[in-house]
Amino acid sequence: MKKPLIFVYFFLLISPVFAQMEFGFDDKDAFSPHSIRQVRRADVMYNNTVWVRMDLREKQNEPFFAANSEITKIIIDAVKAGVLRPYKNDSLITRMSIQEFNDNIKIPGADEGLTDEDLAMGFGDSDFGGGDDWGGGDWGSEGGAEEDAGPDEFFPNNIYILELKEHRMFDRKRSRMYYDIQSIKLIIPGELYPTGINKELATFSYKELVSNVFVDNPAAVWYNAKNTAENKNLADAFELRQFTGKIVKYSNPKDNVIDDIYKGNLKLGLAKSQEYEHRLLEYESDLWSN
Repeated sequence: MKKPLIFVYFFLLISPVFAQMEFGFDDKDAFSPHSIRQVRRADVMYNNTVWVRMDLREKQNEPFFAANSEITKIIIDAVKAGVLRPYKNDSLITRMSIQEFNDNIKIPGADEGLTDEDLAMGFGDSDFGGGDDWGGGDWGSEGGAEEDAGPDEFFPNNIYILELKEHRMFDRKRSRMYYDIQSIKLIIPGELYPTGINKELATFSYKELVSNVFVDNPAAVWYNAKNTAENKNLADAFELRQFTGKIVKYSNPKDNVIDDIYKGNLKLGLAKSQEYEHRLLEYESDLWSN
């Protein structure tokens, strides 16, 4: 009687491998080449692309923003170590140069406050160093390059806004709904600028973040304050949807954000964002019930 149970257990262990073999296909057939779990374009029964804004200061998001383990620090350190290259925007087509990244993370007018002696010592130089444009570094034995912010740069804990672009799709072949994160954008809050306008620092491929930065990196930790034995890797935390955020945009012909659609009425925009979220959940529920 034990043999069937052993067989079932063995099958569950190897089924992900079979799934990869069964659903393996060329990138040209994939709905998105930037997906961690690729879905064949022909198998997508439903999709809607949404942009979710995370405030890392919110209580549910605090585990992503633990002191000295902030997700923003992990990402910025990876850029400085030369193991991660940003994109200019969430289309994930054009890479951002290191000079542009340096300029974006720089505190406005920082050089104006430096003396000639400071500049001579290199405090005004925001180059990351190394043998090439991206520093040529690698992750050390502790899982990552620890680079402190320069005196003219924003600290990682200043950058508390993330924007996720994700596909919410239903795969008819596997009969399941996917929350398929495509990119993560770091945004410097407007309160740090005289204009009060948020500034986009850089955008990163989520697939590259997981494979190049999060996995096997002991510094990439989602911090469980109630039980540190249950700390998780950042990739697992995103997979388990351990974050909260507001939908700020959904795919529409004019590519408008929700606040623009409702003429800057922030209260109405928030209500419509929540309403849209509820509609997506209701649609997913209907798919399962049918």
